[in-house]
Amino acid sequence: MKVLVTGATGFIGRALVPALVCEGHDVRAVGRTKGPVLDDAEADWRPALDGCDAVVHLAAMVHVMKNAPALAQQFRAVNVQGTARLAEQAARSGVGRFVMLSSVKVHGEAGHISESSARSPLDPYGLSKRDAEDALADIGVRHEMDVVVVRPPLVYGPGVRANFAALASAVKRGVPLPFGAINNRRSLVGLDNLVSLLALCLVHPKAANEAFLVSDGEDVSTPELVRAMAAVLGREARLFSVPQSLLTGLARAFGRGDDVLRLVGSLTVDIGKARQVLEWQPPRALDAGLREALL
Repeated sequence: MKVLVTGATGFIGRALVPALVCEGHDVRAVGRTKGPVLDDAEADWRPALDGCDAVVHLAAMVHVMKNAPALAQQFRAVNVQGTARLAEQAARSGVGRFVMLSSVKVHGEAGHISESSARSPLDPYGLSKRDAEDALADIGVRHEMDVVVVRPPLVYGPGVRANFAALASAVKRGVPLPFGAINNRRSLVGLDNLVSLLALCLVHPKAANEAFLVSDGEDVSTPELVRAMAAVLGREARLFSVPQSLLTGLARAFGRGDDVLRLVGSLTVDIGKARQVLEWQPPRALDAGLREALL
């Protein structure tokens, strides 16, 4: 297939593009320094789409922790309007399948989630991803273009940033961490596992017009994750116990409540649909994914 990949120079795109090439696809890569811009109302994607059979849409304005409400309009311009503009032009250019990377955040921030769970996003980023999904589904129906949506939780791998990188850095430096008493469960997805499912969604007949959650298939508590990181890095896991209520209260007092909630709260996803419908299994276990990400 001839495939257009947007966001090809980003964290996920840098892994997906060579994987698709290895599978024999002819990949046309569009990144930040090459090709149209999503929030450009006059963006012309037709030259990039010419002759393409499929699109994998990774490009987006990603979740930011600070001042997110003030950025709602920008999230909408990039993630909703930009995605819809690209999808309309893709459909009119004869693209048969459009795969979009969404987010588990369309379902909210906590609990055990399956594809049948209510979509109830809690912040502008999650709202923009939900609305992009809806716009894409409408375009797919109107133009008879297959649409596939993939919703990952936290993605980790070489070059990962944000909370995962900060936690790994603290473990590597031997910083004592107050998570010893935390008894939560979190789903994560390694970069290789996410790429594997995206590549399958590109070609599998049963993926058409479906949404899939993705993870490593191994849920972990924050203390378990710290210990696993420490083992990979050859460090001691320095954990001490602070009651969760005190930890979250202090975090809120210092304006870090959302950050800490993502470390002490629970958010797990059910990947049974991908396993059953696509016969997909995560190819890489958590420990192997951590070695790839941290070493």
